[in-house]
Amino acid sequence: MFRFAFLTACAFVLPLQAHAEADWPRTIAQPDGDLTLAALPARVVSTTPSLTGILLAINAPVVSTATAVVGPLTDEQGFFLQWADIARERGVEVLYPNLAFDIEALIVSDPDLVVASATGGDAILPFVPELRAQGMPVMVLDYFSANWQTLARQLGRATGHEADAERIIADFDARTRAARDQMTIPAGKVSIVSYNFSGTYAVSRPTSPQAGVLAALGFSVTGLPEAMRGEVTRSQDFDFISRENLAAAIAGDGVFLLNGTEESVKAFMDDPVLANLPAVRNGHVWPLGPTSFRVDYYSGLQMVETVAPYFPK
Repeated sequence: MFRFAFLTACAFVLPLQAHAEADWPRTIAQPDGDLTLAALPARVVSTTPSLTGILLAINAPVVSTATAVVGPLTDEQGFFLQWADIARERGVEVLYPNLAFDIEALIVSDPDLVVASATGGDAILPFVPELRAQGMPVMVLDYFSANWQTLARQLGRATGHEADAERIIADFDARTRAARDQMTIPAGKVSIVSYNFSGTYAVSRPTSPQAGVLAALGFSVTGLPEAMRGEVTRSQDFDFISRENLAAAIAGDGVFLLNGTEESVKAFMDDPVLANLPAVRNGHVWPLGPTSFRVDYYSGLQMVETVAPYFPK
């Protein structure tokens, strides 16, 4: 009986293993040419903490990650709060701290896939040719040009975790729909505002990842008025503007605060520069939660869990 069960199990597993092996080598399109991965990656190293959460969510074999400067968005190791617990549970090590690129640390980590960013504070583009010269397969992604779902699919293909990518996307959609069904969405448009984050002020574009989460909940996100476009100092997912121009840049009937908590809502409401905003006068200012700075599977769900209770049916 046992022998029959064992042989049956082998007959099931071996074709799956053969199929998995048949999928490799695998070619991944990159902006500067194709990346060829000879075999299913077993040691994935992330130089971009902005993408580490997605890698963890799709169950990629992450062995180490670069970490951010320790602060309000991180734990004591520099892991982003939304995925810090998962990283510790899986034994993920710090590749190098404070986003201070260290090629020796990468060599010692012996990766069979390096995940890198083309943009942001964790970008390592100048070092990619040197890494490739060392024989490291480097996959470069631009997280400002795609939502987390697209990035999950790209990383899923590179790591052989396509099914996990589809699973978390479906789970996120289902949980967002369930939350939306229990909410009453107010009329009008909303703005997403980055208020005094490291001394800067900005208004989200309607296409930002944070706007995408709110749109999935049924909100209509608006950007800054076109008349204020000339006041923008820099722009990506958010349009940055001076504090003096912030009130004129907020067009929404309601405001969600990036990385917002009840304390930051109070600070926003008490700011005399913003006293005449309709959202302030009507008390329509809400937090997006402390992990909403970078949206991935984990922080996106935390945004939904933060926002939903403010709008019960």
